[in-house]
Amino acid sequence: MEAKIARDPERIKTGRPATSYSLTEAGDHLFPKEYDALSVAVIDAVADELGPDAIMRVLRRIYEDRVAVSEGALRDMTLEQKVEALKGLYIEHDPFMEVEKVEDGFRLVERNCPFLSVAMRRPALCSVTVSTLQQLLGVKVVREQRFQHGDGCCAFRICFEQPLAAATGFQLEEESAPAAS
Repeated sequence: MEAKIARDPERIKTGRPATSYSLTEAGDHLFPKEYDALSVAVIDAVADELGPDAIMRVLRRIYEDRVAVSEGALRDMTLEQKVEALKGLYIEHDPFMEVEKVEDGFRLVERNCPFLSVAMRRPALCSVTVSTLQQLLGVKVVREQRFQHGDGCCAFRICFEQPLAAATGFQLEEESAPAAS
């Protein structure tokens, strides 16, 4: 177990021994952060200052970086092996991502989005995931369930029977209406 507080070994030479403590990186997460608010502010500032096309360029760049990181490792895998490997798309060995076998392929179900607070306010961010999955798998991917619709997860249907003729690159995901209850 990693220490959350570190003791400074230096002491004052005269008088009572003084001990100094500081927070370690392992304990830093215990204090409030505003990373999500900052991320939304940056997205909005880029759009305001540079135009909405700039956001598309930024999202495309994030997509390209994600594809570049994963592409080599998936190269010699079967489609099924790739889907299994992509459970680690956000976090290696992600315990909150699971694969379900369905009639025409698979569903990749994400139960803990690491970007949820930002994605709830700027859903275009989710297009990076859909585009990345399509590029890496070479088949059509559709997000059937969404945290944004109150589904409690995002579920991506991986349609093995619908191969993509060519790389589609980054595209904004088509917004679907919430499923009727």
